Amino acid sequence: MAKRLYLILSGAVFFLVAMLHLVRLVNHWPIVVGPRTVPFALSYVGLPVSAGLCVWAFWLFLGRGKRGGKDGDV
Repeated sequence: MAKRLYLILSGAVFFLVAMLHLVRLVNHWPIVVGPRTVPFALSYVGLPVSAGLCVWAFWLFLGRGKRGGKDGDV
């Protein structure tokens, strides 16, 4: 039960992060931290990474990542 909850929550968080990267790229939102501007290259890298982690989490949640083992393992 705890692993399933973890997979749902982590998948949802990574989905939110991926969507924020996408919205930033589409709308050209700048991110300024102090005197520095965060480059858009960070979102070009962050989008596929966070989307991949989201897909992976939901893949494991649905049980498609199993390779043997007991049915209760997730």
